[in-house]
Amino acid sequence: MVPIRRYSTWSTAAVDDDHLLDVLHQATDAVVTALSTQDDWGLSGRRTGQYHSDLSADDAAVAILVDSGLRVLSEESGLTGGDGPVAVLDPLDGSTNASRSLPWYATSICVVDEGTPRVSVVHDHASGRRFSAVRGGGAMLDDQSLPHRNPVDLADAIVAVNALPPAHGGWAQFRCMGATALDLCAVADGRFDAYVDYDDDALGPWDYMGALLVCREAGVDVADAFGRELVVIDHSARRSPVAAVGRLLPLLVGLRRTAAAG
Repeated sequence: MVPIRRYSTWSTAAVDDDHLLDVLHQATDAVVTALSTQDDWGLSGRRTGQYHSDLSADDAAVAILVDSGLRVLSEESGLTGGDGPVAVLDPLDGSTNASRSLPWYATSICVVDEGTPRVSVVHDHASGRRFSAVRGGGAMLDDQSLPHRNPVDLADAIVAVNALPPAHGGWAQFRCMGATALDLCAVADGRFDAYVDYDDDALGPWDYMGALLVCREAGVDVADAFGRELVVIDHSARRSPVAAVGRLLPLLVGLRRTAAAG
């Protein structure tokens, strides 16, 4: 493990990708440790849908990220100050699943530097598996590189969704799993063929940003269904990501827009 170094002045040249990635791994490890002793998985009562586990995970990750000199945009604690790159953090994506012992929840962190995702980590807490990605350097699942995905036809596709599709989309099957970061990573590694968010502006940048880079580095295209920029540092921003390979992406974007218009 590389000791955390704090940078008083951040620049692209000041820190390499390997060190940034190690910081994200350390922050994720801190969440794993915090959740290993979590004894209250119920609602916090502070805001709708927030759990005590969300807060424990947030405290653990933010402490490491801020100590490294990064700014943080967290679902749970907002945006910290400073002038460095921003670590977009979902400390516990799928916390409702976690509260019910459903094994599909994750920690997702992505460093955005100069307006683009630079490094990311998505940790699957139930399986212990960890995705990581470096801009231009590929995506990994644990210590194995993820190969680039090949396109599939819609009729053969198993599609992960967020919220209920209003009608059958022409796919072979669909699943609604409840943790966007893991859903998208499952597209990157081939367990799903695509992902469509059918909720109306429910997903913040922390929900998808870490997996966005994993997908892109595995050859999976990701876009907002309505043409908006996905990489935003704004706690109030909401998007509707769609992910697929090749010709399947515009087909699914079209289905999502039709659903919105219907």
